[in-house]
Amino acid sequence: MAFAWKASGLTYNKYLTVAARVVRRSLKDDKRLQAERRGQTELRCAKWTNGRQGDFKDVAELNSAAAAEKSS
Repeated sequence: MAFAWKASGLTYNKYLTVAARVVRRSLKDDKRLQAERRGQTELRCAKWTNGRQGDFKDVAELNSAAAAEKSS
């Protein structure tokens, strides 16, 4: 028997994201605000070339640029 999240076409990471969001929204206001702040993340990356680290770039911006390029 397959898991319900798998049968519905979700990845495990997406399932965890949805479950965490539901739990955060069910908390009382004071605890909910603290949990929502912890849930916000910012991911940055840097490309290494010839042993040197390049500039840091925001992953969300890179994904947006890639999506715009793909749709063109």
